[in-house]
Amino acid sequence: QVQVVESGGGLVQAGGSLRLSCAASGSGSSIIAMGWFRQAPGKQRELVARITTDDNPNYSSSVRDRFTISRDNAKNTVYLQMNSLKPEDTAVYYCTADEQRLKVVRYWGQGTQVTVSS
Repeated sequence: QVQVVESGGGLVQAGGSLRLSCAASGSGSSIIAMGWFRQAPGKQRELVARITTDDNPNYSSSVRDRFTISRDNAKNTVYLQMNSLKPEDTAVYYCTADEQRLKVVRYWGQGTQVTVSS
């Protein structure tokens, strides 16, 4: 079983920056990717960014060039640097850890609120 814990959300003005952190524990070396999803009120949860153990990132088109995902494999920790934040980035951000078992199992954190004021 993998535990996923996020930190770093908060309130920021439009144009500002925030950095989210997430640590996965309990599984060791079987985590193959970590990522961030978000869900705004009344909307479906969507992928923000994801990064594999070989540091291959992919981003949603809405955040590319503003957000950067990075990872410390030794610590099973992932970061999301969010710059030039917009009010439409307001959402609960969830961290995920994908573990390779017989199939890939995705674990979710509890979520952290990011609010961008205009």
